[in-house]
Amino acid sequence: MARKKSHRATGRRSPWAAAALIGIGLLITGGVYAGASAAVAATDDGGSTQELTVEDGELLFQANCATCHGLDLQGSEAGPSLYGVGELSVHFQVSTGRMPLQAQGPQAPQKPVQFTEAQTQALAEYVQSVAPGPEFPAEEVLDGEGDASHGGELFRINCAMCHNVAGAGGALTEGKYAPALNGTTPLNIYAAMVTGPQNMPVFNNMNLSLEEKRDIITYLLYIQENRSPGGFELGSLGPVSEGLFIWIFGIGSLIAITVWVTAKSN
Repeated sequence: MARKKSHRATGRRSPWAAAALIGIGLLITGGVYAGASAAVAATDDGGSTQELTVEDGELLFQANCATCHGLDLQGSEAGPSLYGVGELSVHFQVSTGRMPLQAQGPQAPQKPVQFTEAQTQALAEYVQSVAPGPEFPAEEVLDGEGDASHGGELFRINCAMCHNVAGAGGALTEGKYAPALNGTTPLNIYAAMVTGPQNMPVFNNMNLSLEEKRDIITYLLYIQENRSPGGFELGSLGPVSEGLFIWIFGIGSLIAITVWVTAKSN
């Protein structure tokens, strides 16, 4: 009798089994739903060529931005006022995925873009219509046909202390950082100089003329296309990282070869 009772007890299902199965089912269902939604969204974005209006931009703003920035763009405790930021700043923040913001932190990080280019443009036009600010530049400023040499000199003087000479980015204080520029578009490079996002200062035409901004954009496009013609980049962090690499791997290899030769000779 004791043996049969023990057999029945060991075969009994744990009370946590049902909860575990439900949890696994929810995770699988949620994952499949999220994947399907992302696929549908990608298909819609890729095939959407319809131009949106300022009214569409207003609806997008009310649905995605007004919670933090206010229905009248006046701002709130969760987000700053947008008066005077203009279309250029909106396009920069939205087209790089920094906005809408997922969580408050030292700095808004880049993340996958949530809006199509048409939606981003509509949002920018709506904000520009309500709170005018910096506008898009002429195409000539963004064409990459300026003086790359002069642009490199200007970049080293004004930008390299944060972004690194090669545009590889760098750490700042209090958890902030200057982002890498190796994938930044000409328009967003210009927008960053004009609007001063995050910790970046504003470079108006008194600081850097339009021609000088064009030269800086040309330089950055040049180094994007010619990342490291001399070999490994090693993070493009300069002579310190390169010297450390030589000491660790170069001297280490010489020591290893010396030990091997000595062992063979003995």
